[in-house]
Amino acid sequence: MELLRPEATLLSLEDRVLSFDREGRPYHYFRRGLTFKRALDGTLHLRFREGERRRAVLAREEALAVYGEILALAEAHLRDGERRKEVLRWTPEALADPTPYRRAYPHPVSILPPDAYLSVVLQATTGCTWNRCAFCAFYQDRPFRKKSLPEFREHLEAVLRLLGRGRALRRGVFLADGNALALSEPLLPLMEEVKRRFPGEEVYGFLDLWTGLKKDPRWWERLRGLGLKRVHLGLETGHAPLLALLHKPGHPEEALSLVRALKEAGLSLGLIFLVGVGGEAYREAHFRDTLALLARLPLDGEDLVYLSPFQVEGNTPYARMGLGVVGDLEGELRRFAQAVRRLGLKAARYDIREFIY
Repeated sequence: MELLRPEATLLSLEDRVLSFDREGRPYHYFRRGLTFKRALDGTLHLRFREGERRRAVLAREEALAVYGEILALAEAHLRDGERRKEVLRWTPEALADPTPYRRAYPHPVSILPPDAYLSVVLQATTGCTWNRCAFCAFYQDRPFRKKSLPEFREHLEAVLRLLGRGRALRRGVFLADGNALALSEPLLPLMEEVKRRFPGEEVYGFLDLWTGLKKDPRWWERLRGLGLKRVHLGLETGHAPLLALLHKPGHPEEALSLVRALKEAGLSLGLIFLVGVGGEAYREAHFRDTLALLARLPLDGEDLVYLSPFQVEGNTPYARMGLGVVGDLEGELRRFAQAVRRLGLKAARYDIREFIY
């Protein structure tokens, strides 16, 4: 059975489901318990369960074989002439080619919060203004740099060329990289350009606590008027000694005034906490102080509390500390989620391993 939607083409067979964007590119393929997802850079990601959830990025030859399988199924079962033409103009090699993506994103998109996975990502900046957190390795390959308006316009056009009619699948705009909302006056013309090119679309972005505190509360009202809808704030923990250990400046108490200013400007929030960070040594203090902080923040039903299962990454300073993570991470996630919901707040999982753009 084929389902033709304005934004996508779906093909449902006996034991397989295929989804294509309006450029004809596959973005989802389910086959007997295996889920394949194509990223915009042409890589093919596999998700399956083997006791626990497993993840893999397929090697090029494996990806080419799966792309060939998808195209063969489309050729055999897709009947609508226009949609058939969209899909069958592709070859496995073209689907795996990263060149169009690299033209739009010379620096890859590093991470998005789950509610922004289907956003159009526009890099107002590259890198992170701080880039010294002990646990983070996302921006170590690039210096922080803000784009001028001409550069941003050129980047925006390249992104739209990459997406093509596949843009119809996307909702909202995410201003990247790590903390693009840290910009001051240079951000305004970029936001104005987004509002002009994406009228009516909601805008999201990351913000860090120490930079956010420097802004006048009226600043957030200006950005709200330019389309900013949700601010994603990495608080990590409510336990001050652990925050200092993570090399993140500021104090958890300072979140009170920033969150108040953001809420008074009419913005919604995505607050991010690292579950399991600090290991057993900090387990109870992290839990206790994080919940105490959340209980004092002026949050409402539009806000999300993201609970991110902490992973010890490669050669980061945190990895060299030897603290590890808590023993039962899944149990700790459940404990946090239940406690957050008892406060009347929305809790959601934010697993960075699930991100695919």
